[in-house]
Amino acid sequence: MFYKSSIEKIIEIYKRSNLSISKFASMIQKDRRTVTSWIDQISDVEPSLDVKESICKIFRYPDYIWEEGCNGEDFLKSITQIPQKEVRIIDEDYVGRLKYIMELEQNRRFVIQAQFPGPMYRDSAVRKVYRSQTSKEIEELKQARIEQMLRYDYDTTEWYSIKSILSFCFASIGNFYTKEEKIAILELIYELFNNNYNKKLFLFDSFSRKIYGMETTYISINVKQKILFFKSPIESVFIEIRNKKLVERMHKYYSSPVEAPSHVNFLESVKIIKILQDALKYNNTLVQTYEIINRQTDYGELFFNNLSVDLQKDVTPPKAGQKRS
Repeated sequence: MFYKSSIEKIIEIYKRSNLSISKFASMIQKDRRTVTSWIDQISDVEPSLDVKESICKIFRYPDYIWEEGCNGEDFLKSITQIPQKEVRIIDEDYVGRLKYIMELEQNRRFVIQAQFPGPMYRDSAVRKVYRSQTSKEIEELKQARIEQMLRYDYDTTEWYSIKSILSFCFASIGNFYTKEEKIAILELIYELFNNNYNKKLFLFDSFSRKIYGMETTYISINVKQKILFFKSPIESVFIEIRNKKLVERMHKYYSSPVEAPSHVNFLESVKIIKILQDALKYNNTLVQTYEIINRQTDYGELFFNNLSVDLQKDVTPPKAGQKRS
């Protein structure tokens, strides 16, 4: 049997269950008559999503068994064999890791960045920050990556924590950039994201709720291929996840204005990038910059949350009617 229709698949699952029709029907919460009509192939009405989810939950089958492409031997393997591991360790050298990223993010990307700015923006605007051995192949790959990112039509959605962008602009410790380099990077990002709907920049407040890891590691979500990967604490290792539900849940979380962490929307984020760039040009302090953001945008509250307790006492409270997303 080709096992292409859902009813054919249910018949096979029923046969392998060694259950009576009554017991099988009871377990999936359907009446005996309906199950009998499926098994005797009298009815060709597509079983409901609830039935399919119940079967997968009860028999611990992957939900992709109902997909049209999962048929024949692939279907039988899916219900008889232990599923392949959904976690893979990518342990490559720098060239291998860069090729891996470029392959999965070839046409578009949806990323949560560990810190501001992303490495490609950094490397395209300033001198090398980290001293490391390089080669002609590495430099060519990095340049190809930069050119890909800088294309007007390259589809990218990027999330940065407000903490990371304020640290980039104002921190005195652990900051690799000169004033001129900071301004150059902000100028580059502003020019790329301003009035370009292929590119969306979100700034999220990592202090509004407990968010573990979202501001400490690079996470890339490819919802089309149902893959996400992130950098492990070991520099040379990526962790790849191929759990369909987890990938879709992560993507939905950061795509939904309701579910996502409190954030600045992508239109206002560009405006704030410009405010930060001007602040650096005119040597404004963090407090002065906050006051401008609070006055000129609806997101002062999110930036207020990122100030120290002492600084919060010295600034104007967030104005009424602040947005959280």
